[in-house]
Amino acid sequence: MGRAGRHVGRVEPRKRLRRFVFAMMAPLPRVNCWSIAEYAGEASPRAMQRLLSSAAWDQDAVLGEVRDWVIERLGAPDATLVIDETGDQKKGTATVGTQRQYSGTTARIENCQVAVYLAYTTDQGHSLLDRCLYLPKSWTSDPQRLEAAGVPNGVAFATKPALARELIERTLDAGVPACSVTGDEVYGNDPKLRKALHQRAITYVLAVAKTHEITTGIGPRKAVELAVRLKPAAWKRLSAGKGAKGERWYDWAVIDTIDPAAGPGGHHMLLIRRNIKTGEYAFYRAWSPQSVPVRTLVKIAGRRWSIEESFASGKELAALDEHQVRTWTSWNRWTALAILAHALLSVLAATEPPPAPASGLIRLTRNEIRRLLAHVLQPVHDVLHALHWSTWRRTT
Repeated sequence: MGRAGRHVGRVEPRKRLRRFVFAMMAPLPRVNCWSIAEYAGEASPRAMQRLLSSAAWDQDAVLGEVRDWVIERLGAPDATLVIDETGDQKKGTATVGTQRQYSGTTARIENCQVAVYLAYTTDQGHSLLDRCLYLPKSWTSDPQRLEAAGVPNGVAFATKPALARELIERTLDAGVPACSVTGDEVYGNDPKLRKALHQRAITYVLAVAKTHEITTGIGPRKAVELAVRLKPAAWKRLSAGKGAKGERWYDWAVIDTIDPAAGPGGHHMLLIRRNIKTGEYAFYRAWSPQSVPVRTLVKIAGRRWSIEESFASGKELAALDEHQVRTWTSWNRWTALAILAHALLSVLAATEPPPAPASGLIRLTRNEIRRLLAHVLQPVHDVLHALHWSTWRRTT
């Protein structure tokens, strides 16, 4: 918080920003500027709303501090950047970026706001680092709508893979140590993203659909057609990493491929995962500047789960999805502070020394650290404060 405070011009909003972040991690029934202001001891929500909308502070610089702080504690040269999008349900059409569109959170089309996020994952731990809001064409083609939501001039339509490229390039340009990228089918199907990673010599393992066309020495084939041709000796049983129920074992195979869209050089591959029990396949376009063992590709593919876990913990513990803001600036500020809170919990959980074996204790989790912080940092208010807010809420 001290480092984040460097980018807040005046002392009052600097202190308010600290209280805002602590309230985001508090066990409030709903997290919005009203509940945050009451929890923090404010007389009304106006100052907290102004912190998000018009106060003088640099949310991008604050996120830069978060990124640097995370890297200082979790950074590793073999880290993976994980990209994915998540949707937040919204009512109406005035909230920036909102329309009826597909939400991966609920796996259906609904009225929602979608954003692309980037997570940083190492063997020690993982945390969200950055985000970009997705603006559909119904927004970018409507100048009046953009102006009403405070979207800066020059912001044009960009696909989700294009936003992912922006996040990855911004992260790598900042000197973040990472050697690989992974993501789901939205990103694996995009040749421009694969080409951009190829040009930066970053290994990638990106999911693709079973119908995705892959070119090999026998010509173009659908990914699933290549999988069913493999002989039993081609498969190797490997773990994709630990999950909630232990090691995640699958059968894996690799086929050498050609990807003209990404460019020549290095090693293009199709990585295939087969479920041990059901035989169901999953497919990944992979590329590496040097030859790498199958185990390395499997490890990268397995790290994709970390961003799903980050979404779940970020929404549950840091109010990532509870913003009730309509404008571009307020959304970017809310998500920046939610990422800060999530990074704090993630790094503390990852770096806390494990308990002694004889203690019978498990490691501290994000949830338990949040619970402890809530008790330590909870402000004490008298009954008059509660009565004041009751009056405020009932005032028409």
